[in-house]
Amino acid sequence: MVNDHVIISCALTGAGDTRRISPYVPVTPKQIADEALAARLAGASIVHIHVRDPDSGAPSMHIGHYSEVVQRIRDAGSDVLINLTTGPGARFTPSEEDPRKATPESTLASAEARVAHVVELKPELCSLDVATMNFGSHAFVNVPRDLERMAQLVQSAGVKPELEVFDLGHVRLAEQLVVSGVIRDPPLFQLCLGIPWGAPATAETMIHMRDQLPAGALWAGFGISRMQFPMVAQAVILGGHVRVGLEDNLYIARGELARGNAPLVERAARIVEALGARVAAPADTRRILGLRPQQGS
Repeated sequence: MVNDHVIISCALTGAGDTRRISPYVPVTPKQIADEALAARLAGASIVHIHVRDPDSGAPSMHIGHYSEVVQRIRDAGSDVLINLTTGPGARFTPSEEDPRKATPESTLASAEARVAHVVELKPELCSLDVATMNFGSHAFVNVPRDLERMAQLVQSAGVKPELEVFDLGHVRLAEQLVVSGVIRDPPLFQLCLGIPWGAPATAETMIHMRDQLPAGALWAGFGISRMQFPMVAQAVILGGHVRVGLEDNLYIARGELARGNAPLVERAARIVEALGARVAAPADTRRILGLRPQQGS
């Protein structure tokens, strides 16, 4: 059943080596904040934020970069909800000489380090990747102990975790976190489809993953690359919410780069409305997710 109001989340930049493909991928804190504000005007009520090194464009965990992005958005007076990533710090590639040791490309960090920016800046939401899996050419490591610790820290700071699941086993683990009380009700799931080597971006996969969610769970879904917009439509039809953005897809049409995140959000909004739903405003989104109203509203 289609929701009356569908939340559009926009993943602004990600951590992939995408700047070499598209000059529209934001890199500096100012660029990322500007893209967040543009996405809000286009219809997004949540912006999902990674940060990058302003000089190299490489992924960063520097809390100063996060702080500048968040402050710029808040100083602009925007009502958009902020969702900070906690994904960095999970990459592992074993050394060929000694597989017990990590290569320099690995980024493994403690649970506390991975959520330090969330605890300090207190956004409305943060991602929590419920996944240990092959992720492209490296491994992505999130063991239950660290997930529990990260969830406890962010929820103690008043932040709602978004449970990112990339395959059916991740749904089962996330459900256990909910059942055991580690994740507070109502849980929010993000079905992440099409990422190598996770679940494929197909209607059948989204339906099956949705059907495995715990009762009362809120959920959204997305597909990457050319499956971004088909998965928007599929999620709306199945009663979920949606995510788009340059983190997941660089193109607005075949061979045509999206000139920022706003065009992707605008197309998602047209799909939502064409399927008979309304695009959720930030106030609607806070109500749907069970979050406190924005101060001053």
